[in-house]
Amino acid sequence: MHSLILLVALAIASSFAAAQSPYVGDQSRAIKSLSSDEVADYLAGKGMGLAKAAELNGYPGPAHVLELADRLDLTPPQRIATEAVFAKMQAEARAIGQRLVDEERALDRAFADRSVTPERLQAATASIAALQGQQRDVHLRAHLAQARILSGEQSVRYAVLRGYTNAAPVHRHAH
Repeated sequence: MHSLILLVALAIASSFAAAQSPYVGDQSRAIKSLSSDEVADYLAGKGMGLAKAAELNGYPGPAHVLELADRLDLTPPQRIATEAVFAKMQAEARAIGQRLVDEERALDRAFADRSVTPERLQAATASIAALQGQQRDVHLRAHLAQARILSGEQSVRYAVLRGYTNAAPVHRHAH
C-alpha cells in the first residue's frame, strides 16, 4: 500500500511539472513579450540574426567586416565606406528598435490594464509586425551594400574567417 501511495504521489508531481509553463518567471518582466536582453539589443540596433538570409548566402555584414578589417586587407576607402554603411544601419535600426520596444510596451500595458480590444490588438500587432519587417530590412540592406564594397576575394576570405567554408583563406600579396 505504501508503494501505491508513493506511485500516486509521483504521478501527481510529474503531471504538475508537465503542466508548468515554460514562461514561469517571465511575468515579472517589464515587457512580458521581450527579455531584457532583447530590449537592449533592439535599442542598440543589433542584428539578432535578422540578416541570416544575407550572411549565410555570401553577403557579409558591416559589423563583422569591421571586426575583420585587417584580416580582410580593407583599403582605406573600403573601411570608410563600410563605416558609413554600419553607421547608417545602426542609426536606422536603433530608431526602429526604440519604436518597436515602445509598441511592445504599449501592448503589454493594454493587456495589463485590461484595455485591449480586438481592434486595438489588431492595430498593435500590425504595427509591431511592420516594425519587425523594417528592422530586418535595415540589416539586410546593409549586407547588400557591404557586398558591393568588398572584392570577390575578400568575400571568400570573409566566409572562411567566419567559419562558413573550409576553403583555405585567400591572402593578398603586395606586388
